[in-house]
Amino acid sequence: MDLPTFPAKLTARQQQILDLIQAAIARTGAPPTRAEIASTLGFKSANAAEEHLQALARKGAIELVSGTSRGIRLKSDTLRSINESRFQHTLSQLALPLIGRVAAGSPILAQEHVDQTYHVESSMFRHKPDYLLKVRGMSMRDIGILDGDLLAVQSATDAKNGQIVVARLGDDVTVKRFRRNKDVIELLPENPDYATIVVEPGESFAIEGLAVGLIRNTLLM
Repeated sequence: MDLPTFPAKLTARQQQILDLIQAAIARTGAPPTRAEIASTLGFKSANAAEEHLQALARKGAIELVSGTSRGIRLKSDTLRSINESRFQHTLSQLALPLIGRVAAGSPILAQEHVDQTYHVESSMFRHKPDYLLKVRGMSMRDIGILDGDLLAVQSATDAKNGQIVVARLGDDVTVKRFRRNKDVIELLPENPDYATIVVEPGESFAIEGLAVGLIRNTLLM
């Protein structure tokens, strides 16, 4: 009796596991273990994950390799089907560079600052961002911007009072609420433990961008 050829009809749970495998391979280069699948999807034991993997193997979506905890391979037909079915989906995605630490005096989007690139849905944002900036510190805690979050930023060189900006002060880059007050610019924190930064005329200052969204970093791990 011939095995069914992929794409065989998958249950919702099987599709979820197949998506998880594909995402893990894309992110780390290796498939997840049974224990990792069970933990991510809330199974009581790795045996439940194994049962679903066996079903996926019978349907021709994956190949199981014995003797290793990560012995899961995507079949070439599976990869082709995934790529075809997601082609239109990827057209609606944005490829956003994640900016880590910014070196003094260099453009924020310089290649050496890019840690990696994330693909995210464009529908997540009302205004299209140009990059993601990893937030450091808790100065904007009270409006929900936390240490380690990924701030979606649209490149800009000017801002209106009240907007959340990415600003360069000398050699430092910071995220604050912008306010122009007579002859000075104030960068306001959203945490009473931090002081307002006052930018006097003549000081080295530039607006690098406007915050247009936020991604909690744990969702992308």
